[in-house]
Amino acid sequence: MAVEVPEVRTWVIFYLLSFVVLLVAICITTQDDGRRWISLMLTLIVVGVNLYLLLSELKRHQARKTLVHEISKFGEARTEADPPDRRG
Repeated sequence: MAVEVPEVRTWVIFYLLSFVVLLVAICITTQDDGRRWISLMLTLIVVGVNLYLLLSELKRHQARKTLVHEISKFGEARTEADPPDRRG
């Protein structure tokens, strides 16, 4: 199943922003002025949001896969139950 183009754009923008936030967190970590907790919080937020989005995408994919499977079973059951077409 291919990913639609708008979804790819959204993911690219999201991961670019995540990368920038992690770079800022690294810069804050390298400075020795007692603000390392900000870096830790930024990192945890980015990782948490990424994990949440990944799990939601997996659930959505599984739901779509189940729906397609159910639809295909419905189509097979209907064609087997239909009487043959006898024209005369």
